[in-house]
Amino acid sequence: MTRDRFVFFFLLLVLSLFYTGWRFWHVLPLSRPLKWGFVLLYFLCFASMFIHYGFEKRMPLGLAAFTYELGTSWLIFFLYALLFFLALDLLRLLHILPASLLKDSVAGTCTVLGGIALLLAGGYLHYHHKYCEELEIVSAKAPERPLTVVLASDLHVGYHNRRGELARWVDMINAEHPDLVLFAGDILDGSVRPAREWHCDEEFRRIEAPVYSCLGNHEYISRLNPAVSFYEDAGIRLLRDASVEAAGVRIIGRDDLSNPGRTALSELASSQDSLFTILLDHQPYHLEEAEHCGIDFQFSGHTHHGQIWPGNWVTDMLFEKAFGAYSKGDTRYYISSGLGIWGGKFRIGTRSEYVVLRIRRPIQTG
Repeated sequence: MTRDRFVFFFLLLVLSLFYTGWRFWHVLPLSRPLKWGFVLLYFLCFASMFIHYGFEKRMPLGLAAFTYELGTSWLIFFLYALLFFLALDLLRLLHILPASLLKDSVAGTCTVLGGIALLLAGGYLHYHHKYCEELEIVSAKAPERPLTVVLASDLHVGYHNRRGELARWVDMINAEHPDLVLFAGDILDGSVRPAREWHCDEEFRRIEAPVYSCLGNHEYISRLNPAVSFYEDAGIRLLRDASVEAAGVRIIGRDDLSNPGRTALSELASSQDSLFTILLDHQPYHLEEAEHCGIDFQFSGHTHHGQIWPGNWVTDMLFEKAFGAYSKGDTRYYISSGLGIWGGKFRIGTRSEYVVLRIRRPIQTG
C-alpha cells in the first residue's frame, strides 16, 4: 500500500471512529457520566489493538493475547456499528424512521447493540463449525493407488487460534486418514511467540502423514527466519520455490508474493511432467500461470473470502476467483477461505474449511 493510500484509509478510519462514537453518545439512554464511560471504553478497545502491536514482545503472554483478541474483535464490532448507524441515518433522512430513534432511545440502542450482538454470536458459532469440502480429480497422471490429500490454508496459529484449537484441527485431519497433508501458507499469524510458548509444534507433529507447505505473507509479517525455524520443529517440510515427489505426485511450493524476487513458476514446473502436479501458492493472483505451465491442480488461500460480510464482496472484486473450485483449461483450482482466521473469531457470510482431495485414475473398462 502506498503512503497516500495509507493516509487516506487511516483518515477514513478515524472519521468513521468518531462518527460511530458520536452516534453512540446520542443514542444511548444514559446519564452523561455513563455516556462518557461507554464512549471512553469504546475508544480504549480501539486503542488496545495498537497497544498490542506496539508492545506485544514486552507484555506477559496472557496480556498480549487479551489485547490482541479485544482489539481485533473490536474491529468487527466497529464495522457493524458503522453499517447500522449509516443505515439508520439514511432511513431517518428519507423520513422512513423517526429522528427520535437515534436520540436517547431504548429502541435505537437495542436495535444497534442487539443487532450487532446477534450477528457476532452467530458468527462466533459459525466460525467454530469447520466445513469439509470434498473434491475428486480423475487423471491419467494420478498414482496407481487412489490418493487422499488433506489441504488447508490460513491457520493463523497464534494469540487467538491457540494450541487447544490446533489440537482439534489435527484430530480432524487425522480422521480423514490422508496420504499427504498440504498447507497453503499463513500457518502462523502475526508473531511466532505464542506458537512457540504454547508448544504448538508438538501438535503439528501429531499429524499422521507427511506434511508440506509453502509460505504465506504472515510468515513474513511474523519474521521469516523464526517462522522457518518453527516449520522445521513442527515437522513441516517447507517448499520455498521448490518441488518434491511424494506419494506418487509432484508438489511445487512457491515463495510468497511478499518476496518480489521469487522464482517464476515456469522455472519450477515442467509441462511435460508425467506426474500429477499440485501447486501450493498462497496468494491466488495470476491464475493463468498455472494453466500455461501445465499444472494439474493449484491450491491457494489468503483471501479468507473476506472473512465477514461485506468483505466477501470486496474479495470477489479484487480476485479473479476469491473462493471455491475453479478451472482454466486443463488446470483445476481451489481457493480456500481458510481453516483458521485473522483477528476476531467471527465468520459472517463466509466459512472456515479444509479440503479433502481424492486423486485417482480413470476406471478401466472392457
